[in-house]
Amino acid sequence: MVSAEIELGGEARARPSKLARFYRDHERPIIGGGTLLSVLLIWELVARSGLVDPLFLSSPIMIAQAGVALFEDGEIWTHLEVSGSEFVLGYALAAAVGIPLGLATGWYRRLSYLLGPFIDTLNAVPRLTLMPIIVIWFGIGIWSKAIVAFLGAVLPILIATHSGVKTNEVRFLQVARSFSASELKIFSSIILPGTVPFIFTGLKYAIGRALLGVVVGELYAATAGLGYMIGSAGDTFQTDVVFFGVLIFTAVGLISVGVLNALERRFETWRPKVGAAS
Repeated sequence: MVSAEIELGGEARARPSKLARFYRDHERPIIGGGTLLSVLLIWELVARSGLVDPLFLSSPIMIAQAGVALFEDGEIWTHLEVSGSEFVLGYALAAAVGIPLGLATGWYRRLSYLLGPFIDTLNAVPRLTLMPIIVIWFGIGIWSKAIVAFLGAVLPILIATHSGVKTNEVRFLQVARSFSASELKIFSSIILPGTVPFIFTGLKYAIGRALLGVVVGELYAATAGLGYMIGSAGDTFQTDVVFFGVLIFTAVGLISVGVLNALERRFETWRPKVGAAS
């Protein structure tokens, strides 16, 4: 009887408290959110202290106020529509071209030999240096910025997909061929599942490259868009508006990556179980 009570007491002491369980279940958002709030608080205090001229460094509160004013004015909706269209067009076109072409060059050796030099050359050339010729070809409308976003995003997707095909283990292919599996069956049951994690990696990396293409394209030649708004605000020393425009691009990037992460979890069983445990 006494030993049972001792064991029961030991279990009670070993059981974590509700607060400890809550922290364990929400450790990532707690640490990340706490760090973000700390940075914002320090930023606000530094801005209010007068150590830095507000002309060079706005504050979180001033940036939020500038954002509210922009939405109340209503002009920002045009900029959002233009930049959003350019990003969606360029990124969607990059995915539509990069994924099939990466699969094809990884699966067909001779096609890789044929297109490899062109892919390597385009990868070595800074895409933004092509902006003048792109403007000459497509004008200063939406399509010129969409093409820049496409050029920035397509290569990460293509290269990641190509690498994914090449990393499939040869022994799996040999076993499948020993059982007289067709090439289509091998591709659909071995190559594609093994490549999906690499495809998502390329898609996530390409988001930042596409957004960069939109921003630089609008800074170079545009009459509307968030990049144009940021450039105009910078010319007139509206630091809070500049930061708010940067914040919007950051939010779009984070949300897009979050959507891809959620979609990727549907294919979690296809991802190899590797990586650090902590």
